[in-house]
Amino acid sequence: MPPRSKDKPAKEAPTRSLEAQLWDAANGMRGAVPPSDYMHVALGLVFLRYLSIAFETMKMTLCETPHADTEDADEYQFWVPPEARWSRIADAARSPDIGKQLDDAMRALERDNEDLKGILPKIYGSQYFSPMMLGKLIDIFTNLNLKGKQEDFDLLGRVYEFFLGEFSALQGKGGGEQYTPRCVVSTLVEMIEPLQGRVYDPCCGTGGFYIMSERFIKAHAGRIGDIAIYGQERNPETYRLARMNLAIRNISGVLRWNAEGTLLKDAFPDMRFSSILANPPFNISDWSGELLRSDARWKFGVPPVGNANFAWLQHIYSHLTPDGFGGVVLANGSMSSNSGGEGEIRKAMIEGDAVDCMVALPNQLFFGTQIPVCLWILARNKGGGDNGSRTLRNRKGEILFLDARKLGHMVSRTNKELSPEDVQKLAGTYHAWREGRDYQDIAGFCKSATLDEVRAHSHVLTPGRYVGAEDIEDDGDPFEEKMPRLVAELNAQFAESAKLEQQIKANLKGLGLGGCS
Repeated sequence: MPPRSKDKPAKEAPTRSLEAQLWDAANGMRGAVPPSDYMHVALGLVFLRYLSIAFETMKMTLCETPHADTEDADEYQFWVPPEARWSRIADAARSPDIGKQLDDAMRALERDNEDLKGILPKIYGSQYFSPMMLGKLIDIFTNLNLKGKQEDFDLLGRVYEFFLGEFSALQGKGGGEQYTPRCVVSTLVEMIEPLQGRVYDPCCGTGGFYIMSERFIKAHAGRIGDIAIYGQERNPETYRLARMNLAIRNISGVLRWNAEGTLLKDAFPDMRFSSILANPPFNISDWSGELLRSDARWKFGVPPVGNANFAWLQHIYSHLTPDGFGGVVLANGSMSSNSGGEGEIRKAMIEGDAVDCMVALPNQLFFGTQIPVCLWILARNKGGGDNGSRTLRNRKGEILFLDARKLGHMVSRTNKELSPEDVQKLAGTYHAWREGRDYQDIAGFCKSATLDEVRAHSHVLTPGRYVGAEDIEDDGDPFEEKMPRLVAELNAQFAESAKLEQQIKANLKGLGLGGCS
């Protein structure tokens, strides 16, 4: 088959979604390689296509600009050398050495762009990836009718996020550790509202909180330049994905990686952040707690060596600015556990007014794990006032409890998802309480509890203890009329049950299976 010519007009993409096409192509690799490998194959090509579109778009702009030099690398966000440009990759899609050419393209990009060094996949030349399979993937991207506009970049970013979610589902628990479900991310972002200042994620995974923060800012007519992004990650593959994820959306940030991890080797020990969003690994025991017994971050008590949950909470609290808010995803056990002194730390955090809100989430939200999770909303200052984006009410000595366990809907046989309406219900209730506007307790869903009420529950923070049972709507029937009707319905059901029992016995007897008493 002759190579595809870059001069031929791009074909219109088929009516099937781009995500579906790419997923089918990725499934063609299943069995030959583990999901983590072909995830990097697909996402690497998404990234390469993005860089080429961005480069060519900027080059056209420079061509129309007097005295501009189209070959000046400083004029571009990322310089794409000739061997990495998509036109050349598309021409070579059917070459027997296309895998090697793709690896060379990735190396050339890293060579010419300091910000990309060490993050791009260079696995296309592996014996597991056939030239035909790689050519099909390249064709899918080549056939897209892209024009270098913002919607093109949004499309490729959407594909990137889709793949992260789908691959995480395939990888099970390990995948869930690097990908926080979008609805959970959205809930925390909507509650914390990171519109300005420094935004930090101490275990940033693939960067989902940053992406959702950007969308939140755009939706609220803010400016992405009003926030500065910081993050740290321990897993080197996940760290590379995070940097690619930010780059494909043109989001700048300071991300750090080290093998020791955030708790043992904090990359930003002296910095404070106005918004912190985090989904730390749940209940980890190998966090080197024995080496950190006298750490200054443990304001409320020394965390147990066997569980890092309260180390993460205190690390995050210690990094908040005086008016900062932090949102943390943790396992439900953190709300009630007393092992290893966790109960005393939780009590100290409550008495120190560090806890602003607790949210019990539905189960089955995370890929590969049935562990029920909750959200901790931490606040440095609950005294109220203007924090720059909204006026807050004095909520000292109070904690808001939200029970969202009945929210959400099944999206697969094993996983649930919160709808946008569910997210807005949670965030809207929190902000109404925080800002003192139109808030009221709703039985079975939300309760503003005083510290005395929390003390009465031995400082356990499980929302179900506070919100009570949902009110049952009164149908308006007087009891003296309702009760005889219900008894009559029950008697009718008993009669129907007896009738069915006799019919089943007769059928069994007809099959020669009599004797059933």
